Amino acid sequence: MGGFALRLRGVQLEVPLAAQRVIAFLALQGRPVHRLVISGTLWIDSSEEHAGASLRTALWRLGQIAAGAVCSRGQTLALSENVATDIAHASSRASLLMERPEEHCERDLELLGISGDLLPDWYDDWVLIERERFRQLRLHALESLCRALSAAGAHAQAVHAGLMAVAVEPLRESSHRALMSAYLAEGNPSEALRHGGLYKHQLAEALGIDPSPRMEMLIARIGRA
Repeated sequence: MGGFALRLRGVQLEVPLAAQRVIAFLALQGRPVHRLVISGTLWIDSSEEHAGASLRTALWRLGQIAAGAVCSRGQTLALSENVATDIAHASSRASLLMERPEEHCERDLELLGISGDLLPDWYDDWVLIERERFRQLRLHALESLCRALSAAGAHAQAVHAGLMAVAVEPLRESSHRALMSAYLAEGNPSEALRHGGLYKHQLAEALGIDPSPRMEMLIARIGRA
């Protein structure tokens, strides 16, 4: 998250790009993967023979840098159980927050809010799919966290979570509604109304459309209060 890095006992290692791609692919799959699938995905424009050779070379180079990071079981490869990944941890916390938001901890905001996109400078199809999957998971988790913190009376943190969700996806209406509800729970209807107006203007400027009836009703209700 935020970019590729491989660290051993806190020291960042210099990893060739091909080896980075192997590690990242295995990390995002989260399970043993057949060698043919890995080589065919990472070297999609190469012949099967050349792709297989490229995979073997990448694994050999990785072995010189971080022996044991990747485990081979027959024709499958997987990350070693000793390798921890930030995306697995963040995905696990986000899934938990969606199901049981009351079990939040202090580090969730930091983990989901400012850690950055998944491999932001990579544009392979397999990365784009996983990036979008995590983006949706992250947004739902931040919205759930915003509502849970409001319900617990942690209003400043609730607003912070809502603002983080809005920053991740500025045009996502459900994030704006969660933030406005946090403002209301905090006792700041003027902030909620101002934010609703800003979102309505932003949506018109960007897409030329109006907010949903649900958002319009929320704005009207706040205005009447």
